[in-house]
Amino acid sequence: MGDNNPFGFDPEDLDRVFRDAGEGLRDLAAKIGRFVEQPDAGIPWSSIFPDLGGAPHTRPAPPTAGETGDGVWVIYTLDGDGTARVEQVFPTELEALRAHKNNTDPLRSVRFLPYGVTAGILDRREDKDPDETD
Repeated sequence: MGDNNPFGFDPEDLDRVFRDAGEGLRDLAAKIGRFVEQPDAGIPWSSIFPDLGGAPHTRPAPPTAGETGDGVWVIYTLDGDGTARVEQVFPTELEALRAHKNNTDPLRSVRFLPYGVTAGILDRREDKDPDETD
């Protein structure tokens, strides 16, 4: 067992095998990359290999009523008992904020009100304890 190749190969053979394998893998990766990047390949590679598509494929969230514009912007005031009273109605947020920019009243505010929702949702009600009676 004093010789250098008890299994029939020496360390130089291993170096040569690993070097050739590394070059072969690099060539294979380059060929695959060129093939995948071909626009006329006819195969949607981004669905097979999601990492090649760039941005992650996430389902977009449905738009909210505010994003679609299905509602109005209102300037409202809260009375002493917390009941909301709508003062002005605007089609866009920008118009409502411009009309509200010099406000100093803490009970006056701007909110988006979707169509079909009553202005009563703007009321500020005090939460009563369920055990408390009037």
